[in-house]
This record gives sequence, structure tokens and C-alpha cells, in this order.
Amino acid sequence: MYYVDSDEQLALVKESARNFATNYIKPFVMEWDEAQIFPIDVFKKLGEHGFMGIIVPEQYGGSGLSYQEYITILDEISKVCGSIGLSVAAHNSLCTNHILSFANEEQKKKYLPKLASGEWIGAWGLTEPGSGSDAGGMNTVAVADGDYYVLNGDKTFITHAISGDVAVVMARTGEKGDKKGISAFIVEKGTPGFSAGAKMDKLGMRASETGSLFFEDCRIHKDQLIGEIGDGFVQALKLLDGGRISIAALSLGIARGAYECALKYANEREQFNTKIFDFQAVGFTLADMATKINASELLIRQAGYLKDNGKKVTKEGAMAKLYASETAVEVSNEGVQILGGYGFTKDFPAEKYFRDAKLCTIGEGTSSIQRMVIAREIKKDV
Repeated sequence: MYYVDSDEQLALVKESARNFATNYIKPFVMEWDEAQIFPIDVFKKLGEHGFMGIIVPEQYGGSGLSYQEYITILDEISKVCGSIGLSVAAHNSLCTNHILSFANEEQKKKYLPKLASGEWIGAWGLTEPGSGSDAGGMNTVAVADGDYYVLNGDKTFITHAISGDVAVVMARTGEKGDKKGISAFIVEKGTPGFSAGAKMDKLGMRASETGSLFFEDCRIHKDQLIGEIGDGFVQALKLLDGGRISIAALSLGIARGAYECALKYANEREQFNTKIFDFQAVGFTLADMATKINASELLIRQAGYLKDNGKKVTKEGAMAKLYASETAVEVSNEGVQILGGYGFTKDFPAEKYFRDAKLCTIGEGTSSIQRMVIAREIKKDV
């Protein structure tokens, strides 16, 4: 069973996430967006509510919840603010989950409680100025030097680059293009030779901090290596399978928020003494929006079900991410159209959903990359 909306625990989690978003996020959404404020205090409070270590087991200070609850939390938060949803997703599914999934016990005990509580905010460094989807072409290198590795290079488009307290960073320890030539390291803020660049000025997701990471003769003790030398690329691919569920859930929330905004407006706005919802063009558009949102959720819930049961989610995660992200873009676009001139103003949230949605078709693999992954997987069925 993929969709368990009647589950009592899921209902409680949904209510908790919705209340949090209403009380601590909604009043400040546009203030944060306009000024590109990354509200660290809110993330500390998210930690207090158990939303910074959602899938982290209780033994490490996490909430110990499943992917179904994780999807629900991201949906509810992103429905109010995509930026906060994005940061919650990046913290949980990338940095924190990398350590949870592949680190040794000592590393887990050291870092997971701080990340799950929100005391520390996590970053994850894979993308570089010259290598996005082509991760095998990265230029950041880690060279062994006794008990240390010396890192040199830079990463870009990194969520929490500036405010992050710890980052999991991929660096090349072998030849370019070699799948066993990349390794993963835990790098703490304040480590000599490790710094962050300026905050990027973005179209959308403006309250989710994005920047660059720089490494200049940054010495990392061998104890900070995650797994074995050369494991980093495979680790990253496995994380991205699950991370696509995160972006799909983020997309779902944005689409739902845009739809609810348009639906409310259509039932209030009158033209020619008629609610505009009752004009067939508007009603049919809203019907298509609602249908695609429901279809997105079913794909996401299916992927979450497989993930919770230890099954491979490469194809299903990519399908969910592809469909939900493109649905978010389409629904938010139609939402602006339904509001007409008001949709183009900041007096209504429609324009923000429109701006935020686009990132979902880019982050953690573009739509083209998702189609490539899906095509590769379905070819195996021939």
C-alpha cells in the first residue's frame, strides 16, 4: 500500500508540520524572500520539533520516522514556503543522510545528534562550476599526506554554504571519470583552508541560502573520511536516488500551495456576475491541476514505500521527481494566469510559487537527467 492517509501517526505528523508552518513560517515568508534572509532561528526551532532529523533513528537523537512522514512534512512546509522546504530537504536528505547511511559508528555518534537537533546545520558538496551532472569530471582533489588529506578546489550551488556548521564534501582521490576515484569527507566549519563565498542572488527559493565552498590546502584527518577511499561516487548516487523523493515532495507542496491559492481566488473573484471558477476554461484548468497534483503524490508515495522497505528506488524516485517538479512548474504558471494581473503582484503568493517551482526541475538532476535515468532503467526490462 503506497498511500496511507488514514494512518494515525501520519495524521498527527501532518497536523504538527502544518501548525509549525502556519505559526513560524507563514507570517514571515515575503520578508525573508525579499531580503534573502536565511532564518537560522527557525531552523533551530524546526530541530526542537523533530524536523531536522526526520529519518534519523532515535538512538542518534532523531525522530525515527519513515519516508511517508518525511514526504508529509516536506509537503506541508513547502505548501507555505518552498525555500524553507528546500533547506529542510537538503539538510535531511543530503548531509545528514549521507552520514547516517555511510559513516562509521563513531562519526554517527559525533555528528547526527547535532544535526538532528538543529544545533548544527548541514551542507553537501558535489556540484562544481565545471561539473554538475558530470560529477566524474570534478576538479576538487584530496591528496593523502600522512594521517591527513589535503583538499583543494571549490564547490558551487551549495545549500547552506555560509551558515552550515558541517559539510559532506566529495573530492577526487583518483583519476577523472573513474567511479572509484571520488571519496567523501566530513569537513567542519572553521577548519583552516575551508571557506564560503558570497550568497547567490536567485530568482526563487530566496530564503534558502545558496553559495560556494572553497578549499585551499585544507587538511582533513583521515578519520573524517566516510567509508573507504573511492566510495564517494557510489554513495552520492545512492543518496540522490532518495534525494529525488525529497525534491518531489518539495514540488508537491509548492504545487499544492499554488493550486489552493488559485482555487480560493477563483471561488471569490467575480466577472460578469459569475464566479470565475464557473467559467469552463478556469474550472477545467483547476481540474487538471488537481489531477496532476494527486498523480504526483501517488508517484511520490510509491517511491517512499519502496524506500521504507529497502527496495531500489532509482526509477521510481526519478519518475516522481520528474513528474512532480514539472507539475509544480505547470500548476504555478496556471495559478498566476488564473489570478490575472493580481498573479503578477506580490500581494498574492502566486508569483512566489511560480518563482520557487522552477528550481525543482533543476536541483538534484535536471528533468533531462531524470529522463535519462528512467530510460536507462526501463531498458533493463526489454
